[in-house]
Amino acid sequence: MKIAIDRGLLESALGLARELHPQEVILLLRGKASRGEILIEDFLLPPFASAGLDFAQFPSYMLPIDFSIVGTAHSHPSGSASPSVTDLNHFYGRVMLILAHPYRERSVAAYNSRGEPLTIDLKG
Repeated sequence: MKIAIDRGLLESALGLARELHPQEVILLLRGKASRGEILIEDFLLPPFASAGLDFAQFPSYMLPIDFSIVGTAHSHPSGSASPSVTDLNHFYGRVMLILAHPYRERSVAAYNSRGEPLTIDLKG
């Protein structure tokens, strides 16, 4: 599976992570899935999200029904772009992006629910 995202949209998410550092940030990813590709078109802050120095969470039961949500993105202030066991146990959707410090394009990784890395295709 491949992840496609507009470079400007990714930069906006990275900018938010830089702004909130050293706290984590969590985002919901909206988009479309078809033929082995997930196109991420937008992101939003989940309602009632909370974050700290080593966590970011949201109550999934508070989300409205929205079939355009394809996954989540969250930051790792530690600099590791690998998913933790907690990340995998709280996986939501079809894809998880990790925005690792120092929050540049090359420090972003995508994973499926099994923790397997996915290819990111930047558009624009």
